[in-house]
Amino acid sequence: MITDEERKRYARQILMIGEAGQERLKLARVLVAGAGGLGTVISLYLAAAGVGHLRIIDCDVVETSNLNRQILHWSGDVGRPKTASAEEKLAALNPLIRIETVSGRIAEESIEEMAEGCDLIVDAMDNFPTRYLLNRTTVEKGIPFIHGAVRGFFGQATTVIPGKTPCLRCLFPKSPPREVFPIIGATCGVIGAIEATEAIKLLTGQGEPLAGRLFLWDGLAGSADSITVERDPSCPVCGKLKK
Repeated sequence: MITDEERKRYARQILMIGEAGQERLKLARVLVAGAGGLGTVISLYLAAAGVGHLRIIDCDVVETSNLNRQILHWSGDVGRPKTASAEEKLAALNPLIRIETVSGRIAEESIEEMAEGCDLIVDAMDNFPTRYLLNRTTVEKGIPFIHGAVRGFFGQATTVIPGKTPCLRCLFPKSPPREVFPIIGATCGVIGAIEATEAIKLLTGQGEPLAGRLFLWDGLAGSADSITVERDPSCPVCGKLKK
């Protein structure tokens, strides 16, 4: 049951999702993979919404070049682990939820333990090899995976529901080359907010998720679109799942 304090804090969203929806958020366990440009936006909004247990994973420390977009990290945090910086800000924002941080690299040998008990995984990474690992893990566990990626003024997002939608490998069979790509903070804000919205919708049963659709954001044109995407029956990750 939600408390009187929670009713006051979340009053404006309870008008939409009801107390039952708020209770579902309170009971949810969400893994946010990354505490950078996307991850700080995602975790900020999920914490504010009252997701009861956030598990945030990152292996890096805050650098000065992060500060144009990673909104939970401030000038005084340079040199600190990103997980410690994020946990401090999120706990101050909402002391009613649990913030669990893991300062480590997402890898084959660690992902099973990192994802244990989570209801969904939100992608806030900056490389496709790790995204593929997260994608495969969610397919194997049968839990949703919310993908987002940014570059410059452009971004994309989709929601993977195992057995019902294409997985990330269906959409992007090959990893693009790694690079130091340009980015502005506002693009992370747009895509991170989309990903957080997708998580809230899935957890509360509201609206239609970006399932089977790829959302595309063009910040230079100030336009957004979504395209329908299909499962690849020969996909090595999800091709054998029944639809």
